[in-house]
Formats: sequence, structure tokens, C-alpha cells
Amino acid sequence: QVQLVESEGGLVQAGGSLRLSCAASGRTFSSYAMAWFRQAPGKEREFVARISPGGISRYYADSVKGRWTISRDNAKNTVYLQMNSLKPEDTAVYYCAASGLGVADFKKPVRYDYWGQGTQVTVSS
Repeated sequence: QVQLVESEGGLVQAGGSLRLSCAASGRTFSSYAMAWFRQAPGKEREFVARISPGGISRYYADSVKGRWTISRDNAKNTVYLQMNSLKPEDTAVYYCAASGLGVADFKKPVRYDYWGQGTQVTVSS
């Protein structure tokens, strides 16, 4: 069992930056791929970024590529999402997720075993 707790999000002006963190319980954190998803009102949950268990492989949604960075510290059981150049369309509830499955279909929420409670990020124009 893995429990995930996201840091508090916040209100940021367009063009600004914010870093989210997600702390995991348990001793098996380093065996899980970790990802961030987001969900805006009235929309489906969408993939944002993923990092492999060892931190070598990273994948990003086209909408955030070049602006954001996912990273992890396995010694601290924590995954991060550094969000730069924020846009109003980035406004959403952000979730971290853990997957013990392979890389196939990694953009699909059903491929993730554990989820955090979500944290609100609002970007004002």
C-alpha cells in the first residue's frame, strides 16, 4: 500500500512558477513509476508527466513540454513537478499517482494504482 500526499498548490499569475511535491509512504517508493495528472472543471483527467522508478526516463504532455520538469528523490520518497511559465489554461486540480505496472499506456489513469488527494493550482491572467 502506498499513500500519496501532495503539497499545497496555490494561486499564481500567468508567467509565474510553482513547484508541487508529492510525498509517498512506504518503503517501496523506488519501485514505482510516478506521474502527475490534472483535471480542470468539466474535463477529463489528463496526463501531465511521468518519471520512471529510477528517474532515468521522463515523459511529458505536449502542452507542458519545455515548461515543466518532473523529478524524484527516492531517498525522500518524494516526486516533484516544477512548473514554469504558467498559463491560465494550466488551472486545474493536480494529482500525483504511482504505478507498479509497465510503461504501456502510461498516459491512461487506469494504469496507476495509487493516487493523491489532489491540489488546486489556479493561474490568473
